[in-house]
Amino acid sequence: MDGPSLFTGSESDDGTFVPFTDILFNALLGFSLMVFIAFALIRPDAKSGTIDTNAELIITTTWPDDIDDDIDTYVQDPTGNVVWYHSMQKGFVTLERDDRGNYLDEVTVNGVTHHIALNQETVTVRGQLPGNYAVNVYKFTSPGAAPVPVTVKVEKINPRLRVVYYDTVILEHKGDEKTVVRFTLDENGNVGGINTVPVSLIQAVSK
Repeated sequence: MDGPSLFTGSESDDGTFVPFTDILFNALLGFSLMVFIAFALIRPDAKSGTIDTNAELIITTTWPDDIDDDIDTYVQDPTGNVVWYHSMQKGFVTLERDDRGNYLDEVTVNGVTHHIALNQETVTVRGQLPGNYAVNVYKFTSPGAAPVPVTVKVEKINPRLRVVYYDTVILEHKGDEKTVVRFTLDENGNVGGINTVPVSLIQAVSK
């Protein structure tokens, strides 16, 4: 009768000794490698401040949430084209949405009403057309008859996101128009010449 023995491995069919721990280690190594490769393929590199978009400039106009006042954004490009709610795309400039205060800010789905309180308009400039730009805001309607603070932010997108202008103006009454900012875009896409010299874009589009 054979004496007691400790089990430390196994034998192959041809009698060759294969340690059990080696097999387990190789299996775990292979599994770990496959997991690493999978995550490397599906996880994008984190690049802080890099925006993947075709726009060169984004101009955002906001005013207090949940009020009925209709504030309009007017943007003039270097060729004299003016983008506004009656002409939402000219050249490289596009008014993405005409926000009319609380109007059409509710949607009912399956008997449940969803309300969007945000009052915001966004204008994109898709190309680097050198020259002078002007951004105006206009109080089209004023149901509350109270002054409304309107904030305009101009962001340069490429190659990295950068805020080039940010300010708030007060529109006092219906029909009030203010030039928030004027600036120059050079051949290399750099923003300069920032000023607030008034110019009426309402008059420009009425000609």
